[in-house]
Amino acid sequence: MEEKLPLSLVVITRDAARELEECLASAPFAAEAVVVDSGSRDDTVGVAQRAGARVVAHAWTGYGPQKNFAVAQARHDWVLCLDADERVSPELAAAIRGAFARAPGVAGFAIARRNRFLGRWLAHGEGYPDWNVRLFDRRRARWSEAPVHEKVVADGPVERLRGDLLHFSAESIEGYIAKQNVYTTLQAEAMHAAGETASGWRLASSPLARFFRFYVVKAGFLDGAAGFAHVAIGAFASFLKYVKLRGLDKE
Repeated sequence: MEEKLPLSLVVITRDAARELEECLASAPFAAEAVVVDSGSRDDTVGVAQRAGARVVAHAWTGYGPQKNFAVAQARHDWVLCLDADERVSPELAAAIRGAFARAPGVAGFAIARRNRFLGRWLAHGEGYPDWNVRLFDRRRARWSEAPVHEKVVADGPVERLRGDLLHFSAESIEGYIAKQNVYTTLQAEAMHAAGETASGWRLASSPLARFFRFYVVKAGFLDGAAGFAHVAIGAFASFLKYVKLRGLDKE
């Protein structure tokens, strides 16, 4: 049996029973697994416990705050934060072991997340490489407090690791679009609270600029129909965010 690394795998969940087992199994190198659950009605807690994870119940507080709470529950300062629909690839697992073998002197590591969409692993556009800091030293880094699209803010250097974090981003188109609707509402509310406004120009230019950037500049067209759909939905989400913000401005 390979030696465990001095790091904690941290996952926040709600109704993730179908996905969680494979997520936890993809990181057997972690010394412990911590699952922070916010009121699952399915067998998420049971799946986590059977996999040997420590489960902590915590009411939902928003993506950033919830993840910071989860990180605080870990027994190790180095944490690997995953979503239940993500998997550590074998190459990434080997890279993480290699990083710990040389005693990491950085605040964290960025990982390329590869998104699966319409049955295809995207290799371009905004689907890949979607660099995210997910492995970090909590003494030198933490999640932002953003209610949506939170990110890790590091106080120190960050290196990139080889290998992919596999993201099964859409179990169904209906579910994927429903998530975009929730995310854009949260984004619009946060922007409105910060005093931002949505002009007619911003409403029109933002989705067009996003589509051009990811479909043309970032070569999303090379991913075929799946790439077009992924970028088009992303552009529409940008439009929807500003429509909602404009609606809040008019209230």
